[in-house]
Amino acid sequence: MKKILTILFIFISCLGFSQQKKIKFDADLQFADEEKYPGATVLIGKVKMIHAGAILTSKKAFYYKEDNFFKAIGDVVINQGDTIKQYSDYVDYDADTKKTISWGDVILKDPTMTLTTDTLYFNRASQLLFYKDHAVIKDETNVLKSKFGNYYLEQKKFVATTKVTITNPDNLIESNHLDYYTNSGHAFLYGPSTITNQKDNNKIYSERGFYNTKTDISHFVKNAKLYLDERTIEGDSLYYDKIRGFASATNNIKVIDTAENFMAKGNYAEYFQKKDSIFMIKKAVAISVVENDSTFIHGDTLLVTGKKNARKIRSYYNVKFFKLDLQGKCDSLFSDQSKGITKMYVDPILWSDKSQITGDSIKLLSNQETNKLDSLKILGNSFIIQKDSIDPENFNQIKGRNMYGKFIDNELRTLLVKGNGEAVNFNRNEEGVLETVTKQYCSNIEFELLNSEINQIKCLNMSDGKTYPPSLFPENDRRIKGFVWRETEQPKTKEDIFNKKSTKSKKGKVLLNSKKNTFNRN
Repeated sequence: MKKILTILFIFISCLGFSQQKKIKFDADLQFADEEKYPGATVLIGKVKMIHAGAILTSKKAFYYKEDNFFKAIGDVVINQGDTIKQYSDYVDYDADTKKTISWGDVILKDPTMTLTTDTLYFNRASQLLFYKDHAVIKDETNVLKSKFGNYYLEQKKFVATTKVTITNPDNLIESNHLDYYTNSGHAFLYGPSTITNQKDNNKIYSERGFYNTKTDISHFVKNAKLYLDERTIEGDSLYYDKIRGFASATNNIKVIDTAENFMAKGNYAEYFQKKDSIFMIKKAVAISVVENDSTFIHGDTLLVTGKKNARKIRSYYNVKFFKLDLQGKCDSLFSDQSKGITKMYVDPILWSDKSQITGDSIKLLSNQETNKLDSLKILGNSFIIQKDSIDPENFNQIKGRNMYGKFIDNELRTLLVKGNGEAVNFNRNEEGVLETVTKQYCSNIEFELLNSEINQIKCLNMSDGKTYPPSLFPENDRRIKGFVWRETEQPKTKEDIFNKKSTKSKKGKVLLNSKKNTFNRN
């Protein structure tokens, strides 16, 4: 009994398979001409072929029964269910493999797109279409063109290669390899690719990524670059929302402003295009270039806002900056390019050549025409220290309430102390021999620097002080109250600004724990 059922099952399966493979056809005229068309049934006028759920119509056809092969000629139309409709001049159809070759003004339509090409290959068994010599695909959003391509009907997916473009009223995508889904408008790009906005000419370059053509949202993960007017954003990974004007990037980020010779670098950044602002963390550094002299500013967090000539830079927590002739360290820094002012808050310190300068707050003012340093303000507990050029145990020191300095050609030349002035100076002759040591007090002190060293000290009112021979100078007077030599904290190269060995001062910690924002003062 089991054998009978098995044989019956095989017979029914074979019968169904043979019916599935069998071509049904009809025409106004049918005939055979073995001499002229060996092995073929010639069909003329209103030709109709049915096979495995597909219907083909044409003006003329040849059916080769032995090969189960159908060749249609003239106004060929193929309907596959309610989803696929194809037009062409010629079609070759192999019923055994369900493969077709169509050529001559081929047009294929499904619910999501229209494809036009000269020659189209269609594997009905796998529901795969492909072309080898250029095609144009149109859907409700985009026009795709490429030299080679595969279309997976069930997934609504094109794999397009070689000279690929996708265009719409807003954007042009150019690539040599991308996957495109006609139902969602999603494009996955592989290899060097660019997306150009056709309204503002902004551009995105990437070598691997995703782009939503309907929402203008993209995410790229290899060699990504975003070109916006005169600003370029680069990163290992880049997310961009064109409509919101928002971009974020991670790892090896560069934000370059070519017009202003400005760059910001870090490992995580957010860019707000409409506000022209950059938020950056993880080894964040801002780099400004003036006359081939670069200034590097680093902090745990970096915020750059404003258009060119009105840019503001805020950096906070563990801030350090490096310039060949000036270095600094503080907890918070604010720079306003429109006013040429840089302010340092919470335990700020400057190193200008041989001078160490500290105070409660420090302001640097630049000449806006030349972009060179013009002047300096140290407000509250101002203190300048220089190590003696010969004996490292001796330090020239000047202290006061406030201090005002003047730069000439980016070099600090003069300083004026106003209020509670106090100074210690080790005086050497031209041969470098230490002759005397002077300790003096006066309300206001003016002094000059020559070759970056304190050269001349002048009290502007009655002073109370004394000059000693070196051997008689009181040991207790060698250091003015508040003296701290902080040479180990000085960034001596641009790489040193990332050194975290020196931590914030106690003052800085108190301010942060109290949740005060140092930038509220600006």
